[in-house]
Amino acid sequence: MRFLTWLVTNAIALAVAAWMIDGIRFRGPVSGQAELEEKIVPLLVVALILGTVTALVKPVLQLLSLPLIVLTLGLFLLVINAAMLKLTAWFADLLDLGFRVDGFWPAVGGAIVVTIVTWAVDGLIGSDD
Repeated sequence: MRFLTWLVTNAIALAVAAWMIDGIRFRGPVSGQAELEEKIVPLLVVALILGTVTALVKPVLQLLSLPLIVLTLGLFLLVINAAMLKLTAWFADLLDLGFRVDGFWPAVGGAIVVTIVTWAVDGLIGSDD
């Protein structure tokens, strides 16, 4: 059950980021039932990729960039989160999922949106612990 809530939380956060940030998008229809039917599976797969990349790559990057994180009082974590979103888009492109992040600033904005939405959804759903 915990895995399912984690996956849905990531998917909601990615959907909100794609809706709010101009440079983040999924390929396909932009409204109606067709949009939902065509984008739900890629959205869940991209959420799985983002979670996997965040779980495996992000701790290594945080450890390697610890002095920079301390020097910038934690603001460099935004750059790391943006890099995780760009890496997710790269993997999604390899799998032809139709997920794009068009540049550094959309990635930073998307990372902020994903972080806030994940925090809010986790607060609403509650913890499984």
